[in-house]
Amino acid sequence: MDIAGLPIVQSTYNLETDVQVALLSKNLDTIETLGDGLQKMMESSVTPYLGQNIDYFV
Repeated sequence: MDIAGLPIVQSTYNLETDVQVALLSKNLDTIETLGDGLQKMMESSVTPYLGQNIDYFV
């Protein structure tokens, strides 16, 4: 490799690193959102039979 091409290689490497960090950040946000949804779903399943029966008198 020649010295003249070094800045181009370094610039490409920096761009790839920035893209990878951005994708990782987006994935972490998505996983956090899914985890919050899973937690809410599990909290609501504590009484799974609530509201399935109706008492009525004729």
